[in-house]
Amino acid sequence: MGKASSAKKVARLAQKGKGRKVRFQGGTLFPAVIVGISLVGLALIVYSRTSIPNQNVPPTVEDHWHASYGFYACDAWLPDLQGNKEELDTAGQLANDGFRRTGIHSHDDGVVHWHPYSSVATGRNAKLGVFLDVYDVKVSDSKIEFPADQGGAVYEEGVTKCIVDGKEVDGEVVVYAFDSYDNVDDYSTYITNFDEIRLKNDAMAFSIVFAPAGSDPVLPPSAASLPELGAVDMGANVTTTVADGTSTTVAGGTSTTVAGGTSTTVAGGTSTTVAGGTSTTVAGGT
Repeated sequence: MGKASSAKKVARLAQKGKGRKVRFQGGTLFPAVIVGISLVGLALIVYSRTSIPNQNVPPTVEDHWHASYGFYACDAWLPDLQGNKEELDTAGQLANDGFRRTGIHSHDDGVVHWHPYSSVATGRNAKLGVFLDVYDVKVSDSKIEFPADQGGAVYEEGVTKCIVDGKEVDGEVVVYAFDSYDNVDDYSTYITNFDEIRLKNDAMAFSIVFAPAGSDPVLPPSAASLPELGAVDMGANVTTTVADGTSTTVAGGTSTTVAGGTSTTVAGGTSTTVAGGTSTTVAGGT
């Protein structure tokens, strides 16, 4: 039976029953109780869905994640956001309200440092918009807008033009979210609701782009160094080995070995070995 005939049937039944009281079999008490129980159950379901705690959904307040990010305009990467937002006010408290509430910031390095202070930035609340808000950067469906302390640039669809082959071309706002900093082929494309993009795991990458339609997704510049940048931030080991060198670094040491050298650094030492030499540094030595 089609929708029209169903509607007519409902209308006929309504007209036929006009002026009559409709009663459920067995009186009205039982159905009233059933309706009441159903409403309470529905309310509990809604409440439970909206109040599920985030403490067991990563990232938690125990996690320290890192994600590469970058802003791209037309044909070039823009400077990284400046400031770590750790400045204190006269009372000795964090001056930046966003960082004080969330614990999310950067270190002038093109990396989002995600170590949540509260549930505002944990679990399902771990979203790109949390980071952008700390720096007061606005990314809407049609515009990327930086605050004055980040240069104040604005890139807006229909207003800002990109130059392609000597001609002015409209740009559009898009965000590419890469599941891993080292895989350019595994990504999601977002054209709206950018603030709601979730950080689902450690070591993601985000390219926030204003460019002509059809531009290829590209990982941000900091992606190539994300493991090293994250290790420095957490006080972990950083080891660089080039051209057949062999290097071992332990407990916070930093070691660079070039062209066949062998270097061992222990407990905070810093050692550089070049062209076949052998160097051992222990306990804070250089």
